[in-house]
Amino acid sequence: MGNALSQGQVDFYRENGFCVAEGIFDAAVIEQARAVVDGLLSSADLASVAEAEPEDGSRARRIWAPTSRDKLFAGIAEDTRLLDAVEQLIGPDIVLQYSKLNVKPPRVGSVVEWHQDFAYYPHTNTDLVATLIYLDDATRENACLRVVPGSHRHGLFKHEADGHFVGKVASPADAGLDDATVTDCEGPAGSVVFIHPLLLHSSEKNLSDMYRRVFIPSYRAADALPIYYGPHAAHNEPTAKLVRGTTPRTVRSEPGQWQLPIAAAEFNSLYQVQEGSHLGNGTKTPTGYFAHETDTDTSTNAGTGASM
Repeated sequence: MGNALSQGQVDFYRENGFCVAEGIFDAAVIEQARAVVDGLLSSADLASVAEAEPEDGSRARRIWAPTSRDKLFAGIAEDTRLLDAVEQLIGPDIVLQYSKLNVKPPRVGSVVEWHQDFAYYPHTNTDLVATLIYLDDATRENACLRVVPGSHRHGLFKHEADGHFVGKVASPADAGLDDATVTDCEGPAGSVVFIHPLLLHSSEKNLSDMYRRVFIPSYRAADALPIYYGPHAAHNEPTAKLVRGTTPRTVRSEPGQWQLPIAAAEFNSLYQVQEGSHLGNGTKTPTGYFAHETDTDTSTNAGTGASM
């Protein structure tokens, strides 16, 4: 294993729940990734590839499971330099849990409300890490990731309303944290933001004239397993893949209680449950998102991803 992150970056991650690293990917790879995104979004059947922006159905806000759609993204997710960094944070036995690509198109990029990833998929331990690879320069202007440093040390916050999972926290202050500590994770294209599963984070609407595309392969330690086999585990687990090390014969469990993500109705994505659009008429719309969907429920079987 090489040290893709400095000891200072690892220490910062442990203390703050995130770190931003530059230099893991070169400009040529990032340019190729943007070209692949353009190609995927030129599909005649956009709904089979992506979730559309509610304000403009001709534009995507998320591409489903990019690692299953193009070998470039599959290669990035298993790049030695990226896995070296992940190993420094969660250990040598690594499972690629899921992938997604948030598009954030100019002027309409959807809001992602404050939340912790672990609320959507609680596991037996918290050695999970999401890696956000910026495909465009990311700034406050085009809605870069926002985080509350140190929030991962406060446990799992309530993501419920009226007894059902809604996938969000109203604000850092609502969770008992200081709004003034919110930090913008800005970085040039090619930067990677590593975030702990209990880190409170969000992103605003993209009001600029620039894209803010981000590829997100997410990983877990191989001895961390889902504790609730709901919709999220059902679409992640069939294609979860060991990408480094070995599969252990034991499961590691951390003490504590975790709220299960049981919503009032099934939802396809974080956006839907946060917006409440999953309540609609009680029928889940087909997306090509869930690996466990079949033709019998009018859905496609075009890969897997995460709803985070």
